Amino acid sequence: MRITSGFARGISLDSPRGDSTRPATDAARLALFSSLGSEIAEADVLDMFAGTGSYGLEALSRGARSATFVESSTRALSVLRRNAERVSRALANSKPKINILRADCLKCGAILRGGKFKIVFADPPYSMLACEDFLKDLLSVFCECAHSKSIIALEAPAQFQLPEFFETGSAKYAFDILKRLGKKSKGKPSQIIFTPKEA
Repeated sequence: MRITSGFARGISLDSPRGDSTRPATDAARLALFSSLGSEIAEADVLDMFAGTGSYGLEALSRGARSATFVESSTRALSVLRRNAERVSRALANSKPKINILRADCLKCGAILRGGKFKIVFADPPYSMLACEDFLKDLLSVFCECAHSKSIIALEAPAQFQLPEFFETGSAKYAFDILKRLGKKSKGKPSQIIFTPKEA
């Protein structure tokens, strides 16, 4: 697995052993970042369930201003830090801001509130997306960390569907799906690109 484009193009990324982490493939990241295009330039991005950090590090290579990574696994964090150091050295001239947080992504809304990231990447465990409580907590974090012009890129199995509306304690949101990429077969990975807007 490598950074596919930008100033750190070709830098290899390590992955934790075992199947507890599911890194985004090079092909999936190429398709996603091609769709995001110029939105990446000078963006502050958030990489949730970061794992290897491939989404956030790819964004930095392509010109993002900063990347915040959130991961709870000790093993994944060790790999993520190595990958971040490797990419950071390749981007020494631009000096991007990198922030790595060891935290539960579903409990980090208060920590990240006010960050107002332009792009949020999320690659949660597919099985958890079928859990109503998990999905509710995840969407709440999205709404706390984003603003009306934010773009969220969620990796999910092909059969997964976002709700049309979502209510937090203080607001109601509609999710405007901009594009869906990837496979259409059940269980296969896809990326949903959308924006949350107060309804």
